[in-house]
Amino acid sequence: MKLIKQILFILLSLTLISFAQTKKLTIRDVTTNARQFYPKYLVQLEWRPSSATVSFIDTLNGGPVLTGENIHTNKKEILLSLATLNQKIYSLKLEPLLSFPQIQWLNKDSFQFWYGDTLWGYSVRTGNLGMLNKVTHGAENIDVADSTIAAYTIKNNLYIAVNGKQTQITNDENEGILNGQYVSRNEFGIFKGTFWSPGKNYIAFYRKDQSKVTDYPLVDISTRPAKVENVKYPMAGMTSEEVTLGVYNLKTGKTIFLKTGEHTDHYLTGITWDPNEKYIYIGILNRDQNHLEEIKYDVASGDSIETLFEEHNPKYVQPLNGLFFVKYHPEEFVWLSRRDGWNHFYLYNTNGKLIKKLTEGNWEVTEFNGFDEKGNNLFFTATKESPLDRDLYKVNLETGNLSKLTSWPGVNHVQQNEDGKYFIDRYSSLTVPNNTSVIDGNGKIVTSLLSSPNPLKDFDMGMTKIFKLKSKDGFDLYCRMILPANFDSTKKYPVLVYVYGGPGIQLIRNGWLGDAGLWLNYMAEKGYVVFTLDNRGSANRGLAFEQVTFRHLGTNEIQDQELGVNYLKSLSFVDTTKLGVFGWSFGGFMTTSLMTRTPGLFKVAVAGGSVINWKYYEVMYTERYMDTPQANPEGYEESNLLNYAKNLKGKLLMIHGTMDQTVVWQHDLMFIKKCADLGIPVDYFVYPGQEHGVRGIDTYHLYKKITNYFKDFLIEGK
Repeated sequence: MKLIKQILFILLSLTLISFAQTKKLTIRDVTTNARQFYPKYLVQLEWRPSSATVSFIDTLNGGPVLTGENIHTNKKEILLSLATLNQKIYSLKLEPLLSFPQIQWLNKDSFQFWYGDTLWGYSVRTGNLGMLNKVTHGAENIDVADSTIAAYTIKNNLYIAVNGKQTQITNDENEGILNGQYVSRNEFGIFKGTFWSPGKNYIAFYRKDQSKVTDYPLVDISTRPAKVENVKYPMAGMTSEEVTLGVYNLKTGKTIFLKTGEHTDHYLTGITWDPNEKYIYIGILNRDQNHLEEIKYDVASGDSIETLFEEHNPKYVQPLNGLFFVKYHPEEFVWLSRRDGWNHFYLYNTNGKLIKKLTEGNWEVTEFNGFDEKGNNLFFTATKESPLDRDLYKVNLETGNLSKLTSWPGVNHVQQNEDGKYFIDRYSSLTVPNNTSVIDGNGKIVTSLLSSPNPLKDFDMGMTKIFKLKSKDGFDLYCRMILPANFDSTKKYPVLVYVYGGPGIQLIRNGWLGDAGLWLNYMAEKGYVVFTLDNRGSANRGLAFEQVTFRHLGTNEIQDQELGVNYLKSLSFVDTTKLGVFGWSFGGFMTTSLMTRTPGLFKVAVAGGSVINWKYYEVMYTERYMDTPQANPEGYEESNLLNYAKNLKGKLLMIHGTMDQTVVWQHDLMFIKKCADLGIPVDYFVYPGQEHGVRGIDTYHLYKKITNYFKDFLIEGK
């Protein structure tokens, strides 16, 4: 046994973390009271423009204050207290603020913030508070161009407010046509529906016609009687929304629509303005999601000028970004692409000529961070050192020289200042809760702003390990294991496997607690071995790793999770008769798959918000990874968990929110109906009014229920 432990230590490179053991976490601690156990951080930490200072919200004499700190001298000054701001607000006969508002600096002396429907400006130099702009009551999707111009939506139409004057841009009476709102259900990097031009002379906006999309009924039980709320939900293989892009000219008051083609069964993404406002660039992705065209459009006429380049992939292309125009070089831009199997930068000119590939290797760029002051160097975050880490790099656009700027192994989140000379770096690792510092463009540490103490040092925490297993085709599969508190290798422990497993998500990184949530650590404190494995198909490992699951969601992922379970069974301290699994969303699909496609592998499971049949999931996500049901009937049948309900063994608790618009409630209802028809026992619980994630006060109830389910049926064997 000693030799086995030594071999595992050497081969798997286990990383350990331990804590003092005096207090116990509670379910309340890890749900509704969880914030007090987060690492300390600087609230609203921002760069103050045209200065060598950062600003953040601190506490003085029990009240919040806006504080500035010079990065060279570390001298702090109180810029404004909430009490002082409230005096100004009260003088205008407005109700005082309960907390410091979310601010945005306009210059080094003034910031803006929203109070209700009004945008206010405050000068920390003069102490003046004044109204900058105002939107209509009930406005949504507010997009501020500058301190005096904002776009917003009321119901399905788009408006702008200039110095408080409201103008309606669109006038669609058909409520199935939405303007200025996000499209494609937030896929393809889309998170909003309006796009201001650099000079604020134009605003581009999505117009989404979903009048032909099938209505899906949700039931609101808060009324007497309950009422149906229909939402538009395009399921895989069904009619999808039609999207066009309008451009409104603020000077003429006229709108043109870009001529993106008569065939509208496609996706428009990566909306990018030319720095000179003459052109707008759109990535047009076909419905099959395997062919992308990057097209340049004339703003004045709406005509397409030229196709800059095209990208093809036999499985799928997934554009997540627009163009990044090089600072002070409006004729050049950088494009992020996985065309060689890994996410890398390519330098183009605006005629579509590829100048050079800027980065390469078997690693992924995960974020574009900006350019330096002259536009000579590009800064970015990547996985070059390890898929578990996130480091800041710079690459010279002329020479291609690459430099690593962050110094510590772990996860770095950076925030560049306006001239590209300095970065705020928030760093954590398995053993470091949060260190916040400022570094320069060469990676030199300028100052330390915060070093968070361990917020859990007094608690009875287990030990966390991160290590690797090998998939059957040779890929590294990263695993995280949290050992029980006061671990004794001579004892036998039950196991809780926490699973997600789907595309676009990575659960395990070298961040604080290995990116494990507090509830998982609570379960380890309760005596469970808590295990997670990022299977093939998950994010940031390259296309070959991700696309293994194409057209067959669930199959290869199950094989990898089985591999992890077999590893667990090889450990002397694991009670192989007490294996449980829990997951939500794609993790709910994986949990239910494991219980029905590998019956007997787990004794107890909890599946939340589960996909059961991919034919009933939305178009954009599903068709990327599965094609349409018409084109891939075998794959849909293979992954349809209704076909495996008859195999269910052990205890399964399914949970869903009744107003879930992501994975509609119908999935679980179909499954429990199938189980009832077959006489297969299954447990079920719903959260009325909750959507895809259970929020608010119900969170405590949810995790107490899950915890007790494993306690009752995995530990006590009821």
